[in-house]
Amino acid sequence: MIISHVQVPIIDISALVSQTSKSYSGIAEQIRQACQDYGFFYIVGHGVDEQLQKQLENLSQQFFSQDEETKLQIRMSLGGKAWRGYFPVGNELTSGKPDLKEGIYFGTELEENHPLVKDGKPMHGSNLFPSNIPQFRETVLEYMHSMTQLGHTLMAGIALSLGLEESYFADSYTKDPLILFRIFNYPPNSSSQSQWGVGEHTDYGVLTILKQDNIGGLQIKSKSGWIDAPPIPNSFVCNIGDMLDLMTQGLYRSTPHRVRNLSTSNRLSFPFFFDPNFNVEVKPIELKDVVVNDDKSDRWDKTSVHEFSGTYGDYLLKKVSKVFPELHQTVL
Repeated sequence: MIISHVQVPIIDISALVSQTSKSYSGIAEQIRQACQDYGFFYIVGHGVDEQLQKQLENLSQQFFSQDEETKLQIRMSLGGKAWRGYFPVGNELTSGKPDLKEGIYFGTELEENHPLVKDGKPMHGSNLFPSNIPQFRETVLEYMHSMTQLGHTLMAGIALSLGLEESYFADSYTKDPLILFRIFNYPPNSSSQSQWGVGEHTDYGVLTILKQDNIGGLQIKSKSGWIDAPPIPNSFVCNIGDMLDLMTQGLYRSTPHRVRNLSTSNRLSFPFFFDPNFNVEVKPIELKDVVVNDDKSDRWDKTSVHEFSGTYGDYLLKKVSKVFPELHQTVL
């Protein structure tokens, strides 16, 4: 599949998904190249049901088309420490500036009697779902289950791309991953300022798997400047986060990206974050011939991921407290 206006690599991972081939070296090499050159790549041949994706999109459109009062019935302040639920346009900050988007936060569905919930562990708990949209809950949970399986598959491919055992990340970090899922709606940009839907940022964990609708608006900071990552039917856009940057000592970079909806329609976006376990300590991997490559001065926030030590939960809470400062004060 060659699409001329797309610069970011497109990788067919069907052999990795079906495990029909004993040799994934071709896919691993493409992943390595993409991670080193862009920090981003598209995947096709991923096996995630198209009908499920379509249903998720339709139900999301239904939710966001409601009035704000109805949407606020599942507002984030009701989600407590689990950090789940709806936020209105302008409530999420990137680099201290309000984003032109609204959204719903989800995570792994945990019952009240789960040890981590009883322990009051932040970002663990049950989700908030709209009660007036049939099949919304079931569809979101089924989608998250499919994407979690895909996350395990891709991390096996990333391990192979680094010359590691296929199970390296599962064994060390992601056997019980922290799963965070968002549904975002970017309204049309009517202001003369052309405000960013979400400003320049990097993702926090190891892997993001993004479903886009057909509107477009995602931009990636490449070595030659900002480039578009337009929608490709039945593909996902994958990118690596800060923790993989730290683990690989800068060999694989967490790449800055941003979104601006220049269309006259609402833009839906579905980022799925497949991250290390909340309690696991993140450490550099000893890779052959890799010297720490710190890009602190080039980074959008002028901070170094390589100076961090601690658990993934430590890193994540420090980051999210800046995104929702008011919620952080009242909840965490």
